[in-house]
Amino acid sequence: MKKIWKTFAAVCLSAVLITSLLLAGCGKTNGAFDTSTETDIEEEAAADESSKETGSDENTETDAKVDDTETILPESVTVTLNEVAHSVFYAPMYVAIEEGYFEEEGIDLDLVCGYGADKVMAAVLADEADIGFMGPETTVYAANEGANDQVINFAQLTQRAGNFLVAREEMEDFDWSDLVGKTVLGGREGGMPEMVFEYILKQNGIDPDHDLDIDKSIDFGSTAAAFISNTADFTVEFEPYATGLETEGAGYVVASLGVDSGYVPYTAFSAKASYIEENPDVIQAFTNALQKGMDYVNSHTAAETASSIAPQFADTDENSLETIVARYLEQDTWKTDLIFTEESYNLLLEILESADMLTDHPDYKNLVITGYAEKAAE
Repeated sequence: MKKIWKTFAAVCLSAVLITSLLLAGCGKTNGAFDTSTETDIEEEAAADESSKETGSDENTETDAKVDDTETILPESVTVTLNEVAHSVFYAPMYVAIEEGYFEEEGIDLDLVCGYGADKVMAAVLADEADIGFMGPETTVYAANEGANDQVINFAQLTQRAGNFLVAREEMEDFDWSDLVGKTVLGGREGGMPEMVFEYILKQNGIDPDHDLDIDKSIDFGSTAAAFISNTADFTVEFEPYATGLETEGAGYVVASLGVDSGYVPYTAFSAKASYIEENPDVIQAFTNALQKGMDYVNSHTAAETASSIAPQFADTDENSLETIVARYLEQDTWKTDLIFTEESYNLLLEILESADMLTDHPDYKNLVITGYAEKAAE
């Protein structure tokens, strides 16, 4: 059995002042997540609607629905979000930033890049980030390691893997068996990119430990540069690095891991149970903004989305951004809603089991909450 968890390195992030917005009667549960929170929110929302109809002045902090002109928060709140990587793969989130959806919801977003799911989780556990955006496998690891304050997934962004297999030469008739006996620059042991890659190999009858050489030693985000300078035959890359290698003539995309792995819960937003329970209005406003970003990418052209997120990728020209967005749209990368289903969660556990990275099977209801995403999708 492989060791499933590393001691988290200290992550040096800027400290931010978080304005606490507590619902009456809500508080910490010493790390145990109270799943009745979703029902409470719905009841309070109904009470709020009733008070409006009767002319009552009673104030509640969560509305049943939020439109573009009315924020869910009484005043702007700073939220620190630590993302696993900065990639076009996460376009709906960047659209929400650039189109002002977080501001509309009363959130002043402080976006920090953690460069790895392990580092993002470390920041969340150390209260250096309010919300983490990473592969949900990390929340399973934390639960199995006995985290005192469970990190709960409340919104799923991507439903396919977002990386691509890049070869040194064009291979029009590529088959996964072409990797046998080759060297591939892979991902971090236990991370979703590497596990999904190995899952695909196994689905194609290839033993990741014996049939090829997978280099897992290179830091995330550095594999494209390493591919140019070393002798590896293939590399697994996110965007914009995959397209960047093609543009430079240094590599060619020969396969999509997102297509060949099928639908997987690749990245999700999560926070400590205590933070969610103390700040349900903030989580709802945050999820509302994300849903608006999701609606945008699913209703606009690749060119329009590329134009929207261009400020987030100053080093990538808009034509390349459009190509990347179109590629992701074609393979149905983004969900239409943010609901993290039990079916997706069970598939995640299957992938972890396949990678021999699972010591226990935490219950879906203990690591996933869907009420905020369901309300945002209304």
